[in-house]
Amino acid sequence: QVQLVESGGGLVQTGGSLRLSCAASERTFRSLDMAWFRQTPGKEREFAASIKWSGGRTYYADSVKGRFTISRVNAKNTVYLQMNSLKPEDTAVYYCAAGFDISDYTRISSYGYWGQGTQVTVSS
Repeated sequence: QVQLVESGGGLVQTGGSLRLSCAASERTFRSLDMAWFRQTPGKEREFAASIKWSGGRTYYADSVKGRFTISRVNAKNTVYLQMNSLKPEDTAVYYCAAGFDISDYTRISSYGYWGQGTQVTVSS
């Protein structure tokens, strides 16, 4: 059973930066494809970014492309989301997700493991 714990959320002003971390409990982390999703009240959870198990391929939603960077350190069982040039519309609960051999990386059901989420609030 893979357990995921997010950290790094908080309150930041427009244009600021935050780095989210997601630590995995499982030594098979290096075999897991990882992703970040986000959700605001009343809306569906949406894909933000993902990274393949090897770290060689990354994917981003158009809304965050050029501002967010996903990365991973397999030796630390950790995936990161560096968020720059933050906007009020980035305000959401951010969730870390994991799964094996994912082909449709934007699909919620592709991921079998989820963290509890961390709140990111961007003030205007």
